[in-house]
Amino acid sequence: MDNYCELKEISNKLRKNIINMIHESKSGHPGGSLSACEILTTLYFKEMKIDPKNPKWEDRDRFVLSKGHAAPVLYATLAEKGYFPKEELMKLRKIDSMLQGHPDMKGTPGVDMSTGSLGQGLSAANGIALAGKIDNKGYRVYALLGDGEVQEGMIWEAAMFSAHYKLDNLTVFLDHNGLQIDGNNEEVMNIEPIDKKFEAFGWNVIKIDGHDFKQIIKAIEKSKNLKEKPTIIIAKTVKGKGVSFMENEAGWHGNAPNDEQTNQALNELGGEI
Repeated sequence: MDNYCELKEISNKLRKNIINMIHESKSGHPGGSLSACEILTTLYFKEMKIDPKNPKWEDRDRFVLSKGHAAPVLYATLAEKGYFPKEELMKLRKIDSMLQGHPDMKGTPGVDMSTGSLGQGLSAANGIALAGKIDNKGYRVYALLGDGEVQEGMIWEAAMFSAHYKLDNLTVFLDHNGLQIDGNNEEVMNIEPIDKKFEAFGWNVIKIDGHDFKQIIKAIEKSKNLKEKPTIIIAKTVKGKGVSFMENEAGWHGNAPNDEQTNQALNELGGEI
């Protein structure tokens, strides 16, 4: 899919479903889900080699949502792509639902790795990417990290591994919205200069606007053409993107909107689906 308008329309649907499902469950993480909509839209509707009717297809590209608390954006994407009925979205975080608070690879079609404990997703992506190389498979591995998450020491051990094994089939996005649950990244634990740190660990680094489809697509293409280095795409994003009262507000990291706020959010996103 090369039409940017179509990609934008899909990302807007994801945002509406994120708001609706978190409102219905009265629990969830809207801020970091809304900031990643364009990235997941591009991956699942433009880039990734996947088959929703055969989610365990051996040669498919893989995706690891390392910041697992942003599960609503992954669930909305998988439902929009056809992995399961959209009606399931309204069962988010309900008992016996396939859509728990964090991704479960054994319970949800299309989820390639169970995540939730921050800092572990890059290690899992490394293992999948290395296995692909050992088995001479042509699939690529994509992962999404949160910028608060890279404060975890495990990330840097994994970053060394990626470069050491020259995992050029691995492309990682950093959702760099600048906020985490306790406030600004800089105040909690400054991660800058994050580009220089990954470069020092042997990575190819690309910096983009994470809401610009053209830049996202171009960055992915560059990563696919590079040999013998993993790539991190540092995507500058807005936490709560698309909903005025949620944008750049750390308080919306893990809160559900009430009825009035939900109506306002949906109106700002163009109304009900």
